[in-house]
Amino acid sequence: LIRPLEEAGVEVDVEIVGDLGDLPSLVDLSAYRIVQEAITNIMRHADASRVEVRLDAGEDDLRVTVRDNGKGAADSKTTPGEGHGIPGMRERALALGGAFHAASIKEGGFEVSACLPLKGAAT
Repeated sequence: LIRPLEEAGVEVDVEIVGDLGDLPSLVDLSAYRIVQEAITNIMRHADASRVEVRLDAGEDDLRVTVRDNGKGAADSKTTPGEGHGIPGMRERALALGGAFHAASIKEGGFEVSACLPLKGAAT
């Protein structure tokens, strides 16, 4: 997922906290798709030079954060939620009983974050 950003000259920092080896399959797939869509949006809209991807596997949930230093939604040609990407990411998180947030950040850029519960998710 990271390679297209790097090939476009974007600096990418990936941080993994905890053990991702034993995630329930639906959580694993949802996290992958959320990161994939967030990166697709960055490539299409953000004009970013730096992206941070953080996966934090706790005892009860997996927290996914993708943050860029690009234009943010206010300067983008599209409005968040105008396409299918952000609603699709939100739907994936909520379908697992999780939470989702996507918005421009004060420092500049845009952040997507999801909290995906591990308990009760299919393995």
